[in-house]
Amino acid sequence: QVMLVESGVVLVQSGGSLTLSCAASRLTSIYWTIGWFRQAPGKEREGISAISLSDNSTYYIDSVKGRLTISRDHAKDTVYLQMNNLKPEDTAVYYCAASLEIEDPPPKAVIADDYSYWGHGTQVTVSS
Repeated sequence: QVMLVESGVVLVQSGGSLTLSCAASRLTSIYWTIGWFRQAPGKEREGISAISLSDNSTYYIDSVKGRLTISRDHAKDTVYLQMNNLKPEDTAVYYCAASLEIEDPPPKAVIADDYSYWGHGTQVTVSS
């Protein structure tokens, strides 16, 4: 059973930065894609970035390009999401998820239905 555990700073001021971590276990195939999602209060879950573990190719939705960087540490089985210039509208629960259904990297979208394994999420609050 794949397990994903998110961690990171939970409260940050507007304009600040943080890095979320997603520690993964039992990802025995190189063909996994790890995605980051967020769900703000009263809104639907939104996929924001993904990385293919086969070639480290990445994807970002347009609204976060230039502010977010997804990366991985192969030795630690950990995927990171660095977020810069944070805004109050970035306040959300952030989830990482794993998928074996995404073929032909780089990822071209981050769609929740493609992901089978999910972490429990970590709350990020950006104060103004």
